[in-house]
Amino acid sequence: MPDHILQRPVSRRRFMGAALGTAAATGAGAVLPRALHAGAPTAQLEPGLGPLPPAPNGVREYDLTIAETTLRLDGRNARTVTINGTVPGPVLRFREGETAVLRVHNTLREDTSIHWHGIILPTNMDGVPGLSFPGIRPGETFEYRFDIQQSGTYWFHSHSGLQEQLGHYGSIVIEPADTTAPAYDRQHMIVLSDWTFENPRRVLSRLKKQPDAYNYQRRTVADFFRDVARDGFKTTVSERFMWAGMRMNPTDIADVTGATYSYLLNGHVAETPWYGQFTPGERVRLRFVNASAGTFYDVRIPGVTMSLVEVSGQPVEPVDIEEFRIGIAETYDVIVTLPEDTAYTLYAETMDRSGYTAATLAPREGMTAQLPARRKRPILGMVDMGMDHGSMDHGAMDHAAMGHGAPPAKADSSAAVDHAAMGHGTPPAKAAAAADPHAGHAMPTAAPAAASASALRAAGSIEPETPHAPRNHGPENAMVPMSTKSRLAEPGTGLGNDGRRVLCYTDLKAPAPWPEFREPEREIELHLTGNMERFTWGLNGVPYSEAEPITLRQGERIRLTMVNDTMMNHPMHLHGLWMELENGHGNRSPRIHTINVKPAERVSLLVTADAVGRWAFHCHVLYHMEVGMFREFRVLPADAHAHHAHHESGATDAQ
Repeated sequence: MPDHILQRPVSRRRFMGAALGTAAATGAGAVLPRALHAGAPTAQLEPGLGPLPPAPNGVREYDLTIAETTLRLDGRNARTVTINGTVPGPVLRFREGETAVLRVHNTLREDTSIHWHGIILPTNMDGVPGLSFPGIRPGETFEYRFDIQQSGTYWFHSHSGLQEQLGHYGSIVIEPADTTAPAYDRQHMIVLSDWTFENPRRVLSRLKKQPDAYNYQRRTVADFFRDVARDGFKTTVSERFMWAGMRMNPTDIADVTGATYSYLLNGHVAETPWYGQFTPGERVRLRFVNASAGTFYDVRIPGVTMSLVEVSGQPVEPVDIEEFRIGIAETYDVIVTLPEDTAYTLYAETMDRSGYTAATLAPREGMTAQLPARRKRPILGMVDMGMDHGSMDHGAMDHAAMGHGAPPAKADSSAAVDHAAMGHGTPPAKAAAAADPHAGHAMPTAAPAAASASALRAAGSIEPETPHAPRNHGPENAMVPMSTKSRLAEPGTGLGNDGRRVLCYTDLKAPAPWPEFREPEREIELHLTGNMERFTWGLNGVPYSEAEPITLRQGERIRLTMVNDTMMNHPMHLHGLWMELENGHGNRSPRIHTINVKPAERVSLLVTADAVGRWAFHCHVLYHMEVGMFREFRVLPADAHAHHAHHESGATDAQ
């Protein structure tokens, strides 16, 4: 792999001055030249991933050494956690049907681990310390061994502490056993990530003390007068009070920004870009992995249409797009045809517009690709609060109903989900239950009756907008939207207003109907909760350290509904089990392992509990997971004792 040269973070003074002086966001990439040169002294065009020969006896083996490595990065020494000496780690390649044997040697002074993200495997090979195995001690070697039962683009990373932020990640490509995949002439792996020269523990400490410590894009007095001119004084002042009541800022789109992050593509910043080779007219497959700790990217190749063919390693019906947002831990595969004998820019801009990274796709060295113009930083709005801007009376806003005070004494009965009628069991009669965010939702020990199951809407459909129930999940949840709805048809904050065809989750469709597409037997509703001022994140207002596991029966079919009570995006990942996204396509719902849940969004996925074991479920913003947005899904054998199943489930179906 070419030398990894990172750019120095922009100084606070320069960053702040630019942010106050212009409407455009500035960040780590703001000082870069307006063109990328494929003829830099260290440039080497990457020819791509060639054909993969069969493995001897169908067993493919890798030795991976995890080490603390000092890399010379942009004139500075950086302490990284490398896999075989590089950041990112090597591309691991397999064929569907092979057996993978991966020996991981830990030379660190602390425990480590590797989780194989999106790979279906036995629970003891999943690589989550304390849940599926004890971790890999210093000086020890752990052998992962599992059968490859799928194909596609995936990745791997540490599940120990904050090692992922230090460079402990890599990518996986699995060739399919059949030949029905879309044709292409060349393929490149594109790993997007972020890097900070700060100790990740210090980053987390700063976020706990001052959650907006890295937000240098806050609104100014000039923004206030501009909003008054557009919306009027009363509306503008009312909105400012609402944001203050939520302890939030409408520019709080990312916790960690270009104030400390450098943004990487295959280990390179845009100033010293990675170069991918192509021949004009070829069909080039680009396999994208977002291995970031805290960064969402908006990806495009200016002037080029991309055909999306795979999401989460699973094929989808091809859809032509010009830009897509890739959430943390997501993988997207696109096929492009680059017709001209010229260089093209592969451009990945951060969601909060505080920086970007870029690469050059070129037929040969010495070619120049122009960078596109920077875009203004986006602003969160009323829809992100779960409010209809057009119909809302700002002057009469009930802040208590938003979770800024005590829950309202009176609530519309239609706002509460009737879990008993939906197969969630009968709420207990305990008076103390109101104090327990999980109370009243005990899991049944047998399959729900047909009448209860029939109360659920059709599998694969989209739930309508739903008023939020009055409960606010306690002091660890700073806000409650007035209502939540599906936002799958929206490309995301800051996208879709410039005429480009931007990918939406509703565009995703399985190539053919699933052979088995069962209706759910019951629904589990989980609220994504947090308090930005305290930088506390959890599920149903409860951090992982205080939570009971969510227990399923082997073979059970559930609807997992997530309700985002916060104003942050949360990329939620379920280990060991596929999720089928209910985006309106019925039995052609796409199968995914990670879903980004937008602010004030209600999204549902179908899950079949077909793998016994203990599986992690968590937000893939590393710092959110670290402080508690994590839960265990426990799949019990079908013949497990009913009482045990009931006891382990606790009360996890919480509104």
